[in-house]
Amino acid sequence: RLFREFGEEPAARRIASLIVKMRKTSPFRETLPLARAIEKAVGRHGRRHPATQVFQALRMEVNDELGALEEGLRVLTARLQTGGRVAVISFHSLEDRMVKSFFRDHSQEWLDRPEWPEPQRNPDYDLKLITAKPVEPAPEEQRANPRSRSAKLRVAGKI
Repeated sequence: RLFREFGEEPAARRIASLIVKMRKTSPFRETLPLARAIEKAVGRHGRRHPATQVFQALRMEVNDELGALEEGLRVLTARLQTGGRVAVISFHSLEDRMVKSFFRDHSQEWLDRPEWPEPQRNPDYDLKLITAKPVEPAPEEQRANPRSRSAKLRVAGKI
């Protein structure tokens, strides 16, 4: 589940089974044997090493990165003064999805559900979207700084 959800790894089940099987003989003490085993199990396609997504998933889980992002967004918007702006740069689709969802949920004045007789005021309404779509790095920025390729900037203002 971890590799599939956080790493968005298509071969997550195969990789997890391999890790469990290999750990029965001896624990992993270094990352290189694990990376090589993953590469052997799923092959190498493209420029990115197949273990990259797996290590990303492990890091995100160990550091509770999505939990920290969610908490940070809540605290930040609660403390932000009227007229203040919050800008978030995400580098992973899960992070971006969380920021997008948070901004959307906090920028709708009214909520409407089919089971409700009429729309209701959104108690979380406290933001106005400044960027409707994420701002992405220009091609020249991507060439100068390849790590910026996946960056997405979203901005909202406190109302």
